[in-house]
Amino acid sequence: MKSRNRPRPEKRSPHVWGDVVIEPEQTASVSLAVTESYSQLTVPIPVVVQRGKEDGPTVFVSAALHGDEINGTGSIRALITENQLCLLKGTLILVPVINILGFDRHSRYLPDRRDLNRCFPGQSDGSLAARMAKIVYDEIVGRSDYGIDLHTAAVRRTNFPCIRGDLSHPEVKRIAKAFGCEIILDNTGPDGSFRREATLAGCPTIVLEAGEVWKVEPAVVEYSVNGIVSVLTELGMVDGERAEPPFEIVIQKSKWVRASRGGFLRFHVSPGDLVRTGSPLATNTSITGVENNFIIAPRDAIVLGMTTLPCIAPGDPICHLGFIDEKHKELEKLVKKLPADALHGRTSEQLSTNVSVVDPLPHQSLDVPFEH
Repeated sequence: MKSRNRPRPEKRSPHVWGDVVIEPEQTASVSLAVTESYSQLTVPIPVVVQRGKEDGPTVFVSAALHGDEINGTGSIRALITENQLCLLKGTLILVPVINILGFDRHSRYLPDRRDLNRCFPGQSDGSLAARMAKIVYDEIVGRSDYGIDLHTAAVRRTNFPCIRGDLSHPEVKRIAKAFGCEIILDNTGPDGSFRREATLAGCPTIVLEAGEVWKVEPAVVEYSVNGIVSVLTELGMVDGERAEPPFEIVIQKSKWVRASRGGFLRFHVSPGDLVRTGSPLATNTSITGVENNFIIAPRDAIVLGMTTLPCIAPGDPICHLGFIDEKHKELEKLVKKLPADALHGRTSEQLSTNVSVVDPLPHQSLDVPFEH
């Protein structure tokens, strides 16, 4: 296990980027050189910096750390072009694409096949991924007091919007709750991940996981922009009120329910659904529709994410469940009271357009073969 402490990167001014100096109430587009091409051309990433009228905290918002996860890119673009934030205090650093090499190839990974989100805080004489991580860590984290990193599920999966962060850190807990998301997953994150290493270095950082790769989904953008503005409101950087979700549940334990047999799935749940112990998540059939077994929820839970690919082999992930045993009845009542046009329902409906969700058949009960 790595140390719980990190030396903070050398403090840099959020208002000075090379020859560009950003004055109060100004916005500037700058670029950050992260590597070179094979032909020795500089490869930059775009950065937009907004400075408020008065001094205050500096917050970075980043996306596409995995190059195919572009929901966050669309969200930051919307924040720049549509939201027209009026910063009263502090500075906002917007980085719509970190992994520019993966982004250009529609790939999660860098050309050296490494996951950039496992390489922080980086190393100046290391691999391509380690060198890029070092530059991003020094130049972005080194200028920031808080961070919000936007992600999606991995390829062939989708996630219902969920904030992830180490809630044992008071300021992480503060901004995680201020985001206004219904679901918060309390964990430290993997070793070498951007948000973990930034937090350990004294820059409390949270992650939003929402939606799918290769897409900019309207409901996810709405969730993201609302949440970012809510955090800025909490920090006193903009006027307004914090977003208050219809409910909030902190998940301490989650599990991917996996297939025990190959087959073709008929899904019975959507992202964001509440499920009871023993309720069917999916029916596993042959290609011609002969039932093999069905997959059930091992405990009361909320569906954090799920596969969008119905073809499965043994061991393939099907549903990511966040366990909520003690809160299930209370949450059921709250969800039933939500208006038809509530963001929670619209998001679940949009995300489930890529999975064919049907009701289980009447004969499906625990009397037929099942798997947990």
